[in-house]
Amino acid sequence: MIANTEVFLDTNILLYAALGRGHAAERLERAREIVLTEDYCTSGQVLAEFYHNAIRKGPTPLTPGKAREWVRVIALKPCQPVTSDVVVAGIDNARRYQISYWDGAIIAAAEKIGAKILYSEDLNHGQTYGSVRVENPFLPA
Repeated sequence: MIANTEVFLDTNILLYAALGRGHAAERLERAREIVLTEDYCTSGQVLAEFYHNAIRKGPTPLTPGKAREWVRVIALKPCQPVTSDVVVAGIDNARRYQISYWDGAIIAAAEKIGAKILYSEDLNHGQTYGSVRVENPFLPA
């Protein structure tokens, strides 16, 4: 396990933090709190999804240059590469849990890097997928 890998961030958490008030303003504060104060890890897939969506989403998307800066900063945290093992495990997860390949690959990357918690709003809050438990950080405490 790599240091600071307890929490794995799904793409939307980072998008809410980066895109600001014009995009899901109600989630901005919590997303920025997570990005600025928590030790977290992510994956190459999340970085790619972040860039792709950050330059396209919301009323004020990021410029490609600004989105690239965000990717460089996020990549300073532990980052699981997209390897053939992660892809195959993602396929297996998708089939096992009846979810999209992309969500299955996020779970596979989180497991591979050693995360125990996956912050996501796309999967079932409280459900454990393999060794990873999903938490939606935007639900009331």
